[in-house]
Amino acid sequence: MTQTRVPPSAPAPVLAIDGPSGSGKGTISQLLAQRLGWHYLDSGALYRLVALAALQHGVALDDAAGLGALAAGLDARFSSDPAQPDKVYLEGVEVSAALRSEQCSNNASRVAALPEVRAALLQRQRAFRKAPGLVADGRDMGTVIFPDAALKIFLTATPEERACRRYKQLKDKGLDAKMNDLVKDIAERDARDSARAAAPLKPAPDAVALDTTGMSIEAVVERIQALLRKK
Repeated sequence: MTQTRVPPSAPAPVLAIDGPSGSGKGTISQLLAQRLGWHYLDSGALYRLVALAALQHGVALDDAAGLGALAAGLDARFSSDPAQPDKVYLEGVEVSAALRSEQCSNNASRVAALPEVRAALLQRQRAFRKAPGLVADGRDMGTVIFPDAALKIFLTATPEERACRRYKQLKDKGLDAKMNDLVKDIAERDARDSARAAAPLKPAPDAVALDTTGMSIEAVVERIQALLRKK
């Protein structure tokens, strides 16, 4: 008796949104995930979690092996409540506010440069890919994590605009911020993320570059939705 082979189902579609800090990736990605009814991956939160766990467990930020082991066994959980997508838990404790501090963001950029950490988090990020689809936000979503994404977007904006956005975001959360420090931090982070050997920040060859300077959130979301419909 001849058996009929059932072809494997196609993987869930991915919308990959990459770009530097302050380009609007997080806000745009969350809105798109809500409108599409898709899952959402904030890959930056994973690196912030590793940086925060390192601080809590006394692991130095230049200890590649130690950080890789920490990332591999990371006890983290993201909220499954669509109304509270920003809630994140580390070892059972909510750490959402701590993850958004400038210190944690800067430490995460250092941690993310380590191949040992990136390798440890690779499959964890890919596991977010589930039906009906995934909106993935980060710096290497379209180049490394999901190279077969249905649509790849590379968001950018001028450093000044990105610093203003970050300033407002921090102030809205009740956190201290200084504009001059933010401009300096963004420039340093851009240089570090772009120059790292492992998965540097750069647009995928088939990504659509979108400069969001002067654009409203709604305008950016509508533009990306229009591009996705064409796919």
